[in-house]
Amino acid sequence: MIRTLTGYATRNPWKVIALWAVLGIVLSALIPTLMSRVTQHRTADFLPRGYDSAAAQHLAEEKFGDDPDATALTVLVARADGGPLAAADREHIAAGARALSGRRVVMPVEDDMPRFLLPDRSQTPAVTPAATAPDRSFALLSVRLTGSPSDTGVQGVYRAFRDDARAHFAAAGLRTGFTGGLPELVDTTDDHEVATTVGGVLVTVLIILLNVLAFRSVLAAVLPLIAVALIGAVAAGAVAGAALLTGRRLDAGTPGLINVVLLGIGIDYLLFLLFRFREQLREKPAQPVREAAAQVSGRVGTAITSAALTIVAAFATLGLATFGQFRSMGPAIAVAVLVMLLGSLTLMPALLAAAGRAMFWPSRTLDRTPAAGRAARFGELVTRRPLLMLAASLALLAALAAGLTGIRMEYGRDASGSRTAAAATAAEISRVLPAGVSDPTSVYVTADDGGALAPARLDGLVRALAGVEGIGKTAPVVLSQDRGTARIDLHPTADPQSEKARDLVSGPLRDTVARHTPDGTRAHIGGTAAVFADIATAVDHDLRVVFPVAAALITLILLLLLRSLLAPVVLMLAVGLGFAATLGAAALLFQHVLGGTGVDFTLPLVLFLFVVALGTDYNILVADRIREEMRRPGGARAAVARALRHTTPAVATAGLVLAGSFATLAATPGSAQIAFAMTLGILLSALVLALVVVPALAALLGRALWWPLRPGPERGGRARRRTADRADGDDGSQGREEQKEWAAAPR
Repeated sequence: MIRTLTGYATRNPWKVIALWAVLGIVLSALIPTLMSRVTQHRTADFLPRGYDSAAAQHLAEEKFGDDPDATALTVLVARADGGPLAAADREHIAAGARALSGRRVVMPVEDDMPRFLLPDRSQTPAVTPAATAPDRSFALLSVRLTGSPSDTGVQGVYRAFRDDARAHFAAAGLRTGFTGGLPELVDTTDDHEVATTVGGVLVTVLIILLNVLAFRSVLAAVLPLIAVALIGAVAAGAVAGAALLTGRRLDAGTPGLINVVLLGIGIDYLLFLLFRFREQLREKPAQPVREAAAQVSGRVGTAITSAALTIVAAFATLGLATFGQFRSMGPAIAVAVLVMLLGSLTLMPALLAAAGRAMFWPSRTLDRTPAAGRAARFGELVTRRPLLMLAASLALLAALAAGLTGIRMEYGRDASGSRTAAAATAAEISRVLPAGVSDPTSVYVTADDGGALAPARLDGLVRALAGVEGIGKTAPVVLSQDRGTARIDLHPTADPQSEKARDLVSGPLRDTVARHTPDGTRAHIGGTAAVFADIATAVDHDLRVVFPVAAALITLILLLLLRSLLAPVVLMLAVGLGFAATLGAAALLFQHVLGGTGVDFTLPLVLFLFVVALGTDYNILVADRIREEMRRPGGARAAVARALRHTTPAVATAGLVLAGSFATLAATPGSAQIAFAMTLGILLSALVLALVVVPALAALLGRALWWPLRPGPERGGRARRRTADRADGDDGSQGREEQKEWAAAPR
C-alpha cells in the first residue's frame, strides 16, 4: 500500500501536486466558516449529563431560558474623579444601559477579508443593571452577546460595543471597565498581538534558516512550508467535515493546536525524506531521479507511516475519555494526522520526483560524498562511551522529573496570573463585592413528582447555604415559569475560577445541599466553580484510562514495526522518562519558581500524547536506521555509529523545527505552559532520547536489542544478497559490493 502510493506519486508528480494545490487553496478559503460551525466555547458543554454541574446547566436552559450560545460579561461604571455615584449618575447609568441595549452593533470586517467568507455576528446586545457597590463607588451592568468568545467575529462585536460604551459614559464624566471571559480573552489577544505576529514570523524564519543550513538550497528551504500549508488546509477541512458529519463539537482551541501539530510533523516528515533523498543521490549519481525518489519514499514511508499511526493511535484513545473536550480533540487530531500522512506519501514524494536534483540547488554537495563531520564524531562519542552518555542523560531527566514532587492541577485561570485590564476590573469589583457577584454559583431544586414548588419550602436550604463559610451573599429564590424548578444564586467570596471556589463547591456547599434539600426534591449545583470541580473528577478518571491504553497501542505498533520484543520496551521506557522530565520541569517552573497555583489540568494528558507520540517519531527513525545498519557487516557499535551519522542531522533539524513551532504557542493567550512543556518535551525527545539514550542502549545491548529476530549479515550467498538488497535498494549493487568486502575481510 505504501509503495503503491509513493510509486504513483513519483510516476505522476505534476498531477499529484496539482490536486493538492487545488484542494489546499479552496479549503483554506472555507476554513474560517467551517470551523465556526463546529466549535463551542462553554466548558460545561463538554461534561456528560451525569455530572452535577451539567445537569444544572440543562435545567438553566430548559427552565430559565439560558441561551447556550450566550456570552456574558460585566461592565463596571464609576465616576472618573473617583467620587461616589450621585443620584444623577445612577440615572445616567440606567439610561445608558437602555440605550446600549437597543443599539445594534455591526461586526467589523478587515478590508482584506471578503465578508462572504465569515459568518455575520452583528447583533443587539442585552444590557441590564446588575448591582451597585454598597459604598456607591461603582455600578455594574450585565451584558449578553451571542456567540463563542473564540469567534473573531464575536470579538470584533465586543470591541465595537466596548468602544461605544466607553464613549457614551465618558461624555457624562464616567469611566468604564469590562470583565468576564470575553473581555479577558480580547485583552490578552490584543496585548499579545505583536508577539503573535513576531512569533509566526520567527518560526517561519527558523524553518527556512535550518533548512538552508542543512541543505544549502532554495527549494529545500521553501518547499516544506508550502507543502505543509497545502496539506494543513486539506486536513483542517477534513476535521471540520468529520465534525459536521458526526455532530461533534470541538473546543475553540483545538484548530490552533492542530495547525501547530501539522506544521511540526509535516516539516519533520519532509525533512526525513529530503535527507534520505540526498543520501541516495550521492551514493547513486547515475540513478534516475524519479526512481531514486520512489525508492527513498517507499523506504522512509514505512517509518513515517509507523510514526504517524503512533500519533493517530495515541490520540484516538481520547475517544474513551468522559470529558468531551478530550473526546473531541483526540479524533480531530487523529484525522488531521492521517491527512498529513497521506500528503507525506503522495505530495512530498511528488515534489522530490518533480524537483529532482534541483531540490538541492545551488549546493554542490551532491557531487561529492562529504567527509566525516560533527554527526559522525557525535556517533563515535556515543558508541565509544555509551555508559557515560546514558548515565549523564538519565541524570538530567531525573533532575527535571524531581519537579513532580507536590504537583497540583489548575482548572481555572492560568496559573501565572493575568495582568489585563479585564483582570484589574475583576479585582476592583472583588474589593467591594463578593468575587462571584458577576458569576454566581447557582443551586437548582426540582420536585421529584414534577409538581410546583413553594419558596417557603426552601427556607431551610436557603438559611443553610447562607451560613456556609465562603458564601458572601445569597439571592432570593427565583421560580421557573412553570414553578417546577427553583434557583438560588450564591455569590462566593472567592474568584469562581480559583481553587478555593472549586473546593468550596465540591466540599462544604455540596455537603450542605445534600443535608438540607427538602424531602421529595433533588438539587444540582451549577456555575463556573461547579463546572471546574466536575472537570477535575472527569480528568482524573480519563488520565487513569487513557494513559495505559495509549501506551499499549503505541507499544503494539512498535512491536509490529520493529519485530522485536525488547526494542519497543526500551523505546517506551525512554519516552516515559521524557514525559516525566518534561512535566516535572513545567511544574518546577510554573508552580514552584513562578509561584503559580499549579499546572494546567490539560497539560499531563496533552503532554503525554504529544511527547510520547511525537517523540516516538524520532525514536522510530533512529531505531529503524540502527536495525538497517546492523544488517550490514561489522560490529554492533559500528552500526550504531553509522546510523547516528546519517540520522543525527535529520533528527536534530526536525526536532528544532517542531520545538520552534510549539514555542510560538507562547504568544497564544493562556498557552504559556503548554508552549513551554511541549517545546522542552520535543527537544528532550529528539536531542536526548533519540540521539543519546536509545543509541547508547543499542550500543550496550548490541544485536540483542532486537531479540528474538536479531539483524546481522547472513552467511550464504543468496540469503546474504537478499538482506543487502533490502537494505540498499532494489538494484542491490551496493549490497553486492559490501558482500565482497565482507568476504575479503579477515575473520
